Amino acid sequence: MMRTRGRSTVAAVATAALAVAMLAGCTQDEGSDTGPTGGTGGEPITVWTADTLPDRVAKTEAIIEKFTAATGVQVDLVGVPEDQFNQVLTSSAAAGDLPDVIGSISLAQVRTLAANDLVDSDTNKAIVESLGEGTFSERALELTRDGDEQLSVPDSSWQQLLYYRKDLFEKAGLTAPKTYDDIKAAAQKLDTPELAGIAAANKPGEAFTQQTFEHIAQGNGCEMVNDQGDITFDSPECVGALTFYRDMLKDYSVPGAQDVDTVRASYFAGQAAMAIWSTFLLDEMAGLRNDAAPTCPECAADPAFLAKNTGVVTGIQGPDGDQPAQFGEVVSWTVTKDSASDSARKFVEYFMTEGYVDWLSIAPEGRLPVRAGTADNPTEYADKWKTMPAGVDKKEPLGNFYSEDVLSVLEQGPDELKRWGITQGQGDLVGAALGELPIAKAVSDVTSGGVDPETAAKQAADSLKSIKDSLQ
Repeated sequence: MMRTRGRSTVAAVATAALAVAMLAGCTQDEGSDTGPTGGTGGEPITVWTADTLPDRVAKTEAIIEKFTAATGVQVDLVGVPEDQFNQVLTSSAAAGDLPDVIGSISLAQVRTLAANDLVDSDTNKAIVESLGEGTFSERALELTRDGDEQLSVPDSSWQQLLYYRKDLFEKAGLTAPKTYDDIKAAAQKLDTPELAGIAAANKPGEAFTQQTFEHIAQGNGCEMVNDQGDITFDSPECVGALTFYRDMLKDYSVPGAQDVDTVRASYFAGQAAMAIWSTFLLDEMAGLRNDAAPTCPECAADPAFLAKNTGVVTGIQGPDGDQPAQFGEVVSWTVTKDSASDSARKFVEYFMTEGYVDWLSIAPEGRLPVRAGTADNPTEYADKWKTMPAGVDKKEPLGNFYSEDVLSVLEQGPDELKRWGITQGQGDLVGAALGELPIAKAVSDVTSGGVDPETAAKQAADSLKSIKDSLQ
C-alpha cells in the first residue's frame, strides 16, 4: 500500500518488495569517513529504483551526478515500479543480469535476497567496517546481519510511534505512555464521549493493522516465530497482547473498523488522546501537507498546534516482556553477488558519506539516520537531519515544530526496533504473512468481539504454519 504521491505509509515499506538500486566502486582507507575520492573512473554500474516519483528520481540523479564527478564512475539509473520488482528481480537473477547494488530494500527483502544467495556479504561488511561500526545504530546492524555475514548496509529507518497529547497528559497528571499499564491508565482517565482514549488500527486485510499490533505485541514478548523456526503466535505472550489490544479498542477507542486514514483523522481532529502511526505523520501533523492537515479546533488558529502539543513514545513494554520494543523498518543498500564490487563499494560509501545528507533530505520524516555521524563528529548527520526541510506542499525543518526532547526520542528510536521473524531468518515468512495477513484478521476478530483472544491466536498460528509449509 502506498500513500498518495508515493509517500510510503507505515504499511508500504514493510510489504513492498522494493529497491532503489545503485552501484559504484573503489575503496576507502579503513576507518576513514571522507568518502570515495578521485575521478579516474571505474567499471560502470546500473542502479534500479522502485521509488519512481519524478522528484525523487531527480534528486537521486543529482546525487549520482556528484558521485560520478568525484569518481568518474558512470551509473545507469533504472526505475522499476515496486509492483513489478519481484518479477524483474527473479528474471534478472535467472539471466545472470543482476544490478550491482540494490537500495531502499526492506529487512524482509534483504533476507529474501540473502536466502537466494544474491548478496555480496563480504563487500557489505567491508563497507561497514570502513565507515566504522561504531557510527551505526547497533540494532540496525543486528537486524541486517546473519551471524558474521553483513547482508546489507543500513542507511535509514522509519519507525512506528505512539503519539500522545502532552497537554492533556500534563493537565491530567499522567506520565508518558511507555507501558501497557501507562497506556491503560491514560486511556481510562482521558476517554470521554468527545475524546477517545486511543486510536489504533483493527481493520482486516491491511498490513497497517498487523504492523500496529506488532508494535504493541513485541514489548510483551510476543513473537511470530522462535529461533528454531517454530510458529509461536499462540503463546501466552501473544494472547496477552491480543487481550490488551482488544480491551483498549473495545473500551476506549473510536467505534468500528479503523485503518491508516481514520486513525490519523481521529488524532488530527483532536478526537483521540493517543494514536499509533509511523514517523511519516510528523510533517503532516505540522501542517506541511495540504491533503492531510490537522483539523482540531485549535488548529484553525495555529496549524502546528498538534505538533507543538504532541509527545512520542518509541518502545513499549508489556507485563510479560523483558524490554521495550517497537515496530519499524530499516532501509538498506546491498551489493549483489555479481557486482563490480570495487565500483559498487565506492558508490555505497559515497551515499553513506558525502552524499548521505542529500540522500536523507529526500524525505527526512521517513529517512531517519541510522548512522548518526562519523568517528570524528558522532552527531554530524543527526544534527543536520533536524534542520532538513520536510513536507510536501510546504517545506520546513521538523525542528521548527517539535521540541528537542521529541527529536531526541526519534534519534534513539532505531535502537529499540524489533521485527518478527527477521533475526530468526524467516524473512520469506514475514513477506508471505503480509500477503495473507492472518494476524490482521485475528486483531479484527478479537476487537469486534467475534472470537476470544486464545481462539484468534490459535487460528492465526495455524494460518502461519500453513504459509510456512507452502514456502518449503
